[in-house]
Amino acid sequence: MAEAEEDRHLKLTGEFDCDPSPLSMVRHSTSHVMAQAVRRLFPGVKVAIGPAIEDGFYYDFAKPEPFTPDDLERVEKTMREIVKADLPFERREMDRHEAIGFFREHDEPFKVEILEGIDAPRVSLYQQGEFVDLCRGPHVASTGAIKAFKLLSSSGAYWRGDEKNPMLQRIYGTAWLTQEDLDQYLWRLEEAKKRDHRKLGRELDLFDFYDIAPGAPFWLPNGMILVRELEKFAREHLDARGYQEISTPILVNKRLWEQSGHWELYQDNMFKVEIEGEVFSLKPMNCPESSLVYKRALRSYRDLPIRLSEMGRDHRNERSGTLTGLVRVRQFTQDDAHIYCRPDQLQDELSSLFGLVREWYKTFGLEPSFKLSTRPEKYLGTVEQWDAAEQALHDALKANGLAYALNPGDGAFYGPKIDVDVQDVLGRRWQIATIQVDLTMLPERFQLEYIDADGQPKRPVAIHRAIFGSYERFIGIITEHYAGAFPTWLAPVQARVLPISEKHAEYAREVWGRLRAARVRAELDDRNEKLGYRIREAQVRKVPYMLVAGEREKQNGTVSVRHRSGEDLGAIPVDRVLADLAAEITSRSASLTVGRS
Repeated sequence: MAEAEEDRHLKLTGEFDCDPSPLSMVRHSTSHVMAQAVRRLFPGVKVAIGPAIEDGFYYDFAKPEPFTPDDLERVEKTMREIVKADLPFERREMDRHEAIGFFREHDEPFKVEILEGIDAPRVSLYQQGEFVDLCRGPHVASTGAIKAFKLLSSSGAYWRGDEKNPMLQRIYGTAWLTQEDLDQYLWRLEEAKKRDHRKLGRELDLFDFYDIAPGAPFWLPNGMILVRELEKFAREHLDARGYQEISTPILVNKRLWEQSGHWELYQDNMFKVEIEGEVFSLKPMNCPESSLVYKRALRSYRDLPIRLSEMGRDHRNERSGTLTGLVRVRQFTQDDAHIYCRPDQLQDELSSLFGLVREWYKTFGLEPSFKLSTRPEKYLGTVEQWDAAEQALHDALKANGLAYALNPGDGAFYGPKIDVDVQDVLGRRWQIATIQVDLTMLPERFQLEYIDADGQPKRPVAIHRAIFGSYERFIGIITEHYAGAFPTWLAPVQARVLPISEKHAEYAREVWGRLRAARVRAELDDRNEKLGYRIREAQVRKVPYMLVAGEREKQNGTVSVRHRSGEDLGAIPVDRVLADLAAEITSRSASLTVGRS
């Protein structure tokens, strides 16, 4: 896997600490300016590392008290003074032992620790004004080249990311080449706050979390509609492609995980339970159990491929500090599947999966991109098996004309994989799907076989794949993608019927009844509140359609149709509303189409 900026700062590896591209160089330089400003304002503070990261930078400081919002304002003001002073970034080289003495003399223990942990005869330091930092660069010519930046937040962070080490105070910031780029980024941040799925989940009654079960969502009725609609969507597609659905136990004896290799290589991520002197685990994944289903019968080459799908509930022991709403949880349900095929069928199965990925994501307006992750440091099987599996994925991607990035060393311990990212409406990338080719764990460790045309037993290839990834993560992502305004087919409430006054309630109830009979998820809001108030509330709840019923509508058999956007389409016959709704829901349209034909 490509080395992170943080690692390069800690190890001083590579030609540069920081990516030398112009934007990353500006961000790295801005982090030095921030550290200089902090030292001016808080002279006793010790500095740790300050790398450029995606969309910005940070710097860690040893400071007894956390930074406050007022502190960040003062730091940013001082940074602007340093930028205005246009101080040159000056590089100088020093013998490593001399550098250790220099930073020890200046009471910078983190720099001393970094220097003592590397094997290099000489190191470089960068200085602007009174501030000197251990750094390999590169940097902009002077502080005046920094044009557009903003400090964003502060938080605690363990030194080297290890909870056994001291807690430091981290300041995050962002920097861009132009003010226009910065303004656009800050707009995206504000928009992301509005779209935060944790906030929308509460407002729309989708899910909740309680401290009695950290990292495990409580799905509320509205949220379960999302889950069920996605499950229905998945099953329709998989049934049409010859998948067979199975369900396997959640609690499994450790013997299975020892056989699969998870106990040796993955048990730190597993929840363990002792029952009657034996150790069990909540399953972190479904693949070893799937292999038992395959193995229960004698398989012929004519039976393959066998595609076993499972809506499998899994548990992984994620650290509490990493849990993030629905996108990082301990309990989740995968739209999992394992495909057992002959080697000569592998390319066709992979091509079919690429098509399935693109077809599914198109429904949600998500464009996939692909990464190929190769053999990690710890792995099962032989190098030859890994080379063959990696080559199969390379060939499949090329044969399907798919551009892809290489992610060296990030494969699963049992096989290389293709990770599929999507980009949401704010341009953020999310990793969702995964497709893995396994020649080792399931086929070899579970001694899977099929009888080939020559009458001899052969090992099948196992393909592990999940397209939504997990329902939890996918729902978190699309909640933000849609800002809670789900397409009608997915929306928990698809229409709300609003009588203008009490005397129109009976007709409104009749319309509501027809919607319910047509299996439209409709609500009747006949509360004694002003119509405008009820319309606004329906819009806040992201209901796609508001159907207003008054005297004129009653006389003409119509309803006045309003979109959640506020658009008023006027009176439309109820029969047409029902037909348009049915067509929109059945087609899983991304647009609101009622009354537009």
